[in-house]
Amino acid sequence: MKTKLTISLLTVSLGLTACNSNHANSNSSSDSSANSATDTTSYPPVETQKANTNYKPAFAGQTRIKGAKTSTPFEGKVIAEGLKSPWGITALPDGRLLISEKEGDFRIATADGKLSEPIKGLPQVNSSGQGGLLGLRLDPKFESNRMIYWVFSDNTAAGTLTAVAKGKLSADEKSIEGAKVIYQATPAHKGNLHYGGRIIFDKEGNIILSTGERSDLVTRPLAQDLNAALGKILRITTDGQPAPGNPFIGKANARPEIYSYGHRNPQGLALHPETGDLWETEFGPRGGDELNRIEAGRNYGWPTITYGIEYKGDKVGEGIQQKDGLEQPVYYWDPVLSPSGITFYTGQNIPEWKNNLFICGLSSMHIARIILKDNKVVGEERLLGSEGQRFRDITQGKDGALYAITDIGKLYKIDKK
Repeated sequence: MKTKLTISLLTVSLGLTACNSNHANSNSSSDSSANSATDTTSYPPVETQKANTNYKPAFAGQTRIKGAKTSTPFEGKVIAEGLKSPWGITALPDGRLLISEKEGDFRIATADGKLSEPIKGLPQVNSSGQGGLLGLRLDPKFESNRMIYWVFSDNTAAGTLTAVAKGKLSADEKSIEGAKVIYQATPAHKGNLHYGGRIIFDKEGNIILSTGERSDLVTRPLAQDLNAALGKILRITTDGQPAPGNPFIGKANARPEIYSYGHRNPQGLALHPETGDLWETEFGPRGGDELNRIEAGRNYGWPTITYGIEYKGDKVGEGIQQKDGLEQPVYYWDPVLSPSGITFYTGQNIPEWKNNLFICGLSSMHIARIILKDNKVVGEERLLGSEGQRFRDITQGKDGALYAITDIGKLYKIDKK
């Protein structure tokens, strides 16, 4: 049954906060796109719960920034239900939506909520724990080649790993033809946590991929190891080779596919629509979820620095939050947001949202609207918090509306009333 949420001009939804077991930046081109119609001066920070730590931010506005409220009347409504643990969503050229389901299938959703049968022909996934069929993207030339790229947790003799595959959507849209694994983020590990799993294309047509450090204490240090593909942002070609121009090409004891390192479990990737900068979200432990602007070759600190603590309450490592040579997050959350998929808004229906970043919250059960100016966060709003949903991924449709999926299988459309 379809449901409908109307969000008034005078209220803002407050999401639930909880610890989620699923779970540093320099200057460059300026983003001056924060819309002056949005009021970011009259509202207190949206976070009112006590932080897990007494750690101090590195600069003003790095956490608990002033709140904001959208002035344009808008609504979030459920247009489809019955998806099976959806994980990734992207828009097809005709306006329909391609969705990945954790157990290993693709589905197509129409604008009026009709779901296709599962699309067959994908490699087997290991869907235990946080694994499964994860992020997906269309080839930039999809209209002519019908190629799809996706991330999944792959089984090997040594354990599971984050892998990338590609295949062609058949003409009848019932199967994937010629599915082929093009990249495996080694080493494999006998665990089922922290795969990362987002994938996008850069402006040159190369793949940007996020990988987690697989959570366990034995693998955690690999986020700092340039000879391992865990805890990294990677940049590869559509054939799975290191992309030209990567920062570690030709350097000893460093993998040429690495773009940045020192990440924990990054599940959000998006390119700013005007500056082209790469933005990323990742899970901290207990506190310390991060929003980063990713630059080539930089070290984003995990597990050496973090604004979070271990789930049982102990400090992580030496318990430090800043260190020379390690990047600071643009923004962090404590308590956690549990940030998964992200997207920038470029639609026309709600002008005050232009170039704002929308972040799916899992344990926090809301979508965070983040207002950026000059690469800093200047406002934060919580959307759809009263829905009680773990939001997993979000994208902008061809109609300019936002579409979000939730862990229990709902598909939301978010647009002007």
